[in-house]
Amino acid sequence: MKIANRGRIEPFRVMAALRDANQVARAGKDVVHLSLGQPSREIPDAVRRKIGQIALEKPLGYTESTGTSELRQAISDQYRTQYQIHVPIKRIFITLGSSAAFLMSLIAAFDARDAIAITMPCYPAYPNMMKAFDVRPIALSGTVHNNFQPSCEQLKALPEIPDGLVIGSPSNPTGTILDTGEMERISRYCDENGIRIISDEIYHGVTYGKTAETILRFTQNAIVVNSFSKFYLMPGWRLGWAVVPETLTESFELLAQSFFLSPSALAQYVGLEVMQNRAPLDAVIHEYRANRDQLITALKHCGFQDIAPAEGAFYLYAKSTKFHTDSELFCKDMLHQAGVVAVSGKDFDTQRGHEYVRFSFAGSPADIAKACERLRSWLMK
Repeated sequence: MKIANRGRIEPFRVMAALRDANQVARAGKDVVHLSLGQPSREIPDAVRRKIGQIALEKPLGYTESTGTSELRQAISDQYRTQYQIHVPIKRIFITLGSSAAFLMSLIAAFDARDAIAITMPCYPAYPNMMKAFDVRPIALSGTVHNNFQPSCEQLKALPEIPDGLVIGSPSNPTGTILDTGEMERISRYCDENGIRIISDEIYHGVTYGKTAETILRFTQNAIVVNSFSKFYLMPGWRLGWAVVPETLTESFELLAQSFFLSPSALAQYVGLEVMQNRAPLDAVIHEYRANRDQLITALKHCGFQDIAPAEGAFYLYAKSTKFHTDSELFCKDMLHQAGVVAVSGKDFDTQRGHEYVRFSFAGSPADIAKACERLRSWLMK
């Protein structure tokens, strides 16, 4: 029987790392996770106590395919408060996580054999989804010297004008933020040349002194994908949103109707409650900052190089060639010998990822401290 080529994509190695770590843990070894981009904190207690009440009092059938008007209005209000930008709710779509938002963006805005530029290293699901839909990823080179972010000059230097561009700011896996002036230049060039931007803004709010600007400041032709998984501490609820240009609203709604019917009703009600209880979420960012600073100090002390500055998100992307020429093998040794789980850069960059490791500092302060001590003992013995 035939097997479709669209399923022949690269593995998501972070999940393989999780599987291997679980096997080691089941064998009785204590393991510290610096792998998953998953907050260790839960949603605020005030909201947790209300989940049962919400489930009993709210209708839990299908919502509109675009999402509830209440949650969409709350997101619109947030854009007004946080960015001083008006986004009408007809342009806001609630989705099953940001992954569904990106999936619908690909289908609504691009055809087979279209080309989309994306900076490597990047979130691996993006080029994987592109390949599954026969859209061609065009790699832009990201290094510590250009802050692992795209530039207008890189776009102009491509041998072809791409149909699209993916921006991640703050970025996974580097945590870097695209310079505001460069974002404006890129937006202008893309508008002039018919290049559709997809802006991954799921780590907005998770920043450390430097503000992450929304692409909506500079263009109305871009698609924004965002999520409740990171700042709002709701990864398992699978809730996200997209802001789309008015020219794509009909396509998005039709796709949402046929692909997903509607997002989870309960997740939407809880998401609205979390948005209205923001104060505890802001406090978590201070914890992330302390985790980041502690881990950066430890990695530098151990001898890691070219560490991305982590201006946002909760990852450190560090060069590991001092210890091993293959970061995937290095990560396996780190798991079995030190009991610390991190992810090879091969997940994020097929060209230079073997030289890098991504560490997540989204865990508890106690886990970060334990991991730092284990790394020092292992690498500096």
